[in-house]
Amino acid sequence: MPRLLLIVSLVASSLSAPVSARAQGEPTLDDYLAPAFPYELRAARTVDRIAWLAYERGARGVYTAAAPDFEPIRLAGSGEDDGWDLTDLRISDDGRLVVFVRGHFPTRDGWVANPTSDPEGAVRTIWAARTSGGEPWVLAEGGDPVLSPDGEQVLFNREGSWFAVPVARNLDEARSGAAQRPLFRVFGRSRDPVWAPDSRRIAFVSERGDHAFIGVFDPEGPAITYLGPGVDRDRSPAWSPDGRRVAFIRRPGESFGEQAGIDPDRLERRVRTGQDTLEVMPPGGMLEGTFAGGHTLELWVGDPVSGRAEPFWHPAPEDTVFSRIRSVRWAGEHVLFEAEQGEWRHIYSLPVSSRASEPEDLTPGEGFAEYSGISPDGEYLYYATNVEDIDRRHIWRTRVRGGRNRQVTEGAGIETYPVPLASGERIAVLTSGADLPLSVGTVRARGGEVEIHFPDLSGRFPAERHVGPENVILTAPDTTAFHNQLFLPADIGRGERRPALIFVHGGPRRQMLLGYHYMHFYHMAYAVNQYFASRGYIVLSVNYRTGIGYGRSFRVIEDYGRDGNSEYQDVRAAGEYLASRPDVDPDRIGIWGLSYGGILTAQALARDSDLFAAGVDMAGVHMWGDPLEPESVEYRSSSAPQIEGWTSPVLLIHGDDDRNVDFRQTVGLVQLLRVHEVPYELIVFPDDVHDSLLYRRWITSFEATAEFFRRHLGR
Repeated sequence: MPRLLLIVSLVASSLSAPVSARAQGEPTLDDYLAPAFPYELRAARTVDRIAWLAYERGARGVYTAAAPDFEPIRLAGSGEDDGWDLTDLRISDDGRLVVFVRGHFPTRDGWVANPTSDPEGAVRTIWAARTSGGEPWVLAEGGDPVLSPDGEQVLFNREGSWFAVPVARNLDEARSGAAQRPLFRVFGRSRDPVWAPDSRRIAFVSERGDHAFIGVFDPEGPAITYLGPGVDRDRSPAWSPDGRRVAFIRRPGESFGEQAGIDPDRLERRVRTGQDTLEVMPPGGMLEGTFAGGHTLELWVGDPVSGRAEPFWHPAPEDTVFSRIRSVRWAGEHVLFEAEQGEWRHIYSLPVSSRASEPEDLTPGEGFAEYSGISPDGEYLYYATNVEDIDRRHIWRTRVRGGRNRQVTEGAGIETYPVPLASGERIAVLTSGADLPLSVGTVRARGGEVEIHFPDLSGRFPAERHVGPENVILTAPDTTAFHNQLFLPADIGRGERRPALIFVHGGPRRQMLLGYHYMHFYHMAYAVNQYFASRGYIVLSVNYRTGIGYGRSFRVIEDYGRDGNSEYQDVRAAGEYLASRPDVDPDRIGIWGLSYGGILTAQALARDSDLFAAGVDMAGVHMWGDPLEPESVEYRSSSAPQIEGWTSPVLLIHGDDDRNVDFRQTVGLVQLLRVHEVPYELIVFPDDVHDSLLYRRWITSFEATAEFFRRHLGR
């Protein structure tokens, strides 16, 4: 009969297990997860000062540090595991002030996550703090803060309208003042506001359905000027460094076909595959708009005072790469943008003042550019890439106008999120390694060793118990090669056969690395895999197809997910690899993952319970398609229809305010598991989201996972 493990018993085991493990001299899960996790690293433009947010065993904090020693100073934070998210950190150009948002993002109907089930509910509020110290203060209720460069005003979004509040005011004063009225009112929906460098004017997108304008609001008029208004869709305004020009992207406005709800790409696919035939094709321009000449994207530059604007570049009509540009940044006399040409997504540069024929690739090589920062003088681009080290990240730099690329960091570490400092002498980075949790560091701009400033690892973090993960390349039945990280316990005896675990990341547009990850859940997952290795498990983390880091051909697969589930081939091949190892007991292989990792965990148990003896499915999707259409590809790609073959026990973990995976996916699966007498255990977190906002719930989840595998795999 199915077994339901009560939440009460899980909480009890999660509290007692660490104590007993520590009493035996073994590090606990809490020890592995204890270091603070830094995120949202920022830098001032005119002084060498940085700021960041940190997750400290559930307590969120705001930190700052300045040259020359970059000693961390905590500016704000409750110090408690209270579920109050901190996001949207901003720092003024002079480094004297930071603003941030307290409270998780709302749903479409405005509901803010309330994981502690507070009877009064939860709200999002915008806060400010001075880097010189003192108590932080509330600016307004709302989100999406846009701090003026001079640190004097904050734009924020409330119910779709944009407001401005002076930073010096508190919430009561703001409510009775200008913040009660939108900053400006225009037809349509205003979004993506950007302050001018002088903190006076604001460029924004005025979205009007079938077309969109770039507007510039000048409070001294007050007046709004539209840049080259027409019938097309304008987006991504970017100010020049001197504030005299605004660059933006223009795409064709809605065609009659689009106005009628016809998707030209979908229609083309249907015609090509013979699903539809058209006796008479509509005239050109009816289904999809283009500019004169046939191209579908233009880069424009406009005068924010007069409103005059003109195009300065467009791709060729047949182009399928640069026509997909989504945003532009201004650097010096160039605009920068990302595009994927061939296998890799790179950063490209175009001069605004000249009629260049082709963008210049600033980040060449067999790898992709993931995050980047521009030096305050606009001369240099710093970027993270996996060029020459496919399973890690390192920082490189190049001139914005092009030239030789130089590697700034190298070795066995992982460095990402480069933030150039004002002096040009150093850059701040987030860095990690096989036994180094994600840390805030600085490095000389021309290259060298990273100096670590945060967090403090002098406590109980068991760095010495970590193992160095090994890269293992496997091949699926259809010859697809994929990378994996293998964690081998140090104490495996000759001829010994250990239980093994597979970890499956989410996304699926993710990549696990040969060290601690720069995204929070995967950072925790890496720590948990290290914990499992310390407890004697052989662990394999699988980078299955559709993930990032290995090129477009690996990532863009037509028959994945609901369209064929081809990525499961990689997971099964990973399981068979473990089963074939002489140090693995093939009858004791488990699997776990969250989100898309939960999808693949459920599929492993439903399709191959003879290979996978147990699994932990966190917030997975179990049903695609319609049960009344059992022959559809979507239905057959799901795990739920394979319930007849599912015999292995599963632990399900899900928060019922999940905004990524509908909770009904777990509700529906439990009904199937009950009827088919599949052994399952269940943890439900009321009012919590996809990635739990409470550290104690992560401890509960991971301890329950460890205990579940101990009982079913015998370790």
